[in-house]
Amino acid sequence: MQEVNHRARDCLSDRFRRVRRQSQAIAEPLSAEDCCVQSMPDASPIKWHLAHTTWFFETFILERFESGFRAFHPQFRVLYNSYYEGVGDKFPRPQRGLLTRPALDEVQAYRADVDRRMLLLIDEMETLAEGGEGNRLAEFLALLELGQQHEQQHQELMLTDVKHLLSINPLQPAYQELPELAQAGDPAELPLQWHRIEAGVVEIGHAGEGFCFDNETPRHRQFVEAYECASRLVNNEEYQAFVEAGGYADPALWLSEGWEWRKQLALEHPLYWRRDADGRWREFTEYGLQALEPHRAAVHLSYYEADAYARWAGARLLSEAEWEHAAGRLQGSGREFFGVAWQWTGSSYAPYPGFAAAEGAVGEYNGKFMVNQYVLRGSSAATPLNHARLTYRNFFPAHARWQVTGIRLARSP
Repeated sequence: MQEVNHRARDCLSDRFRRVRRQSQAIAEPLSAEDCCVQSMPDASPIKWHLAHTTWFFETFILERFESGFRAFHPQFRVLYNSYYEGVGDKFPRPQRGLLTRPALDEVQAYRADVDRRMLLLIDEMETLAEGGEGNRLAEFLALLELGQQHEQQHQELMLTDVKHLLSINPLQPAYQELPELAQAGDPAELPLQWHRIEAGVVEIGHAGEGFCFDNETPRHRQFVEAYECASRLVNNEEYQAFVEAGGYADPALWLSEGWEWRKQLALEHPLYWRRDADGRWREFTEYGLQALEPHRAAVHLSYYEADAYARWAGARLLSEAEWEHAAGRLQGSGREFFGVAWQWTGSSYAPYPGFAAAEGAVGEYNGKFMVNQYVLRGSSAATPLNHARLTYRNFFPAHARWQVTGIRLARSP
């Protein structure tokens, strides 16, 4: 039987508080007006993120485990349901920015109420163990961890969504002030090297202890041919060469669908790049508009852009299996697999052999999206520090570029 002693219970409470406080810290620099607006259908208002992550704990944990459960507000079940058909009706995603009510203060009151009740519930878990309800306790702990990991996912989305929102303002406002000391030692300024990895059968997917999402399982074998993996991500200087060589004007470099997408939007450069009248490039960042730093990783690129650049550079994107195998062998050597940008792979998002979604509404978490998307690996500068792992499978449609996404090249020898 699984037991929760006083120290373990305190650790659960502390972790829950830390995760919840981080969302509040992300929202802290923003005004109520900033938190209400939705800049595009793919993004969500900060206020919605704050409420939806709270809804997750209320709907999947408090409703299941709290004695005498009573919803904070019955209509929140609809307003803040994202895509869980098993829960019921949803408010349309493209219209989340129209929800001026409830006000931000009421959303904060919602968070405070659910936090208080969750902490009381965590404190009660020892009773479940002592009462012989080990299975019920295990279910609670699994949902608690899933809820916290879910909120960390939304913390990254909060940062990227608000960046997109501020970028379309002609004032080009900063989310936060530029630190006095610029970060140093970005691996993207190191010379690019190629690491040869021989052909063979490799194992990918999560195994062993520790949290993972269901789409990371089961661990399985794949055969990969010999390949070469770039030691770092493509940087701004290298991507600028692609732009200025006419890369956005050459259909031979682009997938047909990507070329039509580029033409329709009249794209000539990455999402947040701006060109001054004197021809100098600048980039919109969380610190506002800044000079384009040549040795920083090129980010906010779609799969279409990543694929076109790779073709122009005489290379290709890694497959998902190649990425995980290479990262497992090479990470820890300053080779930039984590914490800079999510890296597009050439692999469509699909279930691993033997994958089975969980039962119930939580089973809708990942499996239902396994179509028309590509896998990204690694993590970005916006990813919570303890949220990345080797087997993590992120996924987005090919046109998405408001996330912190970049390029790691591969070659077939």
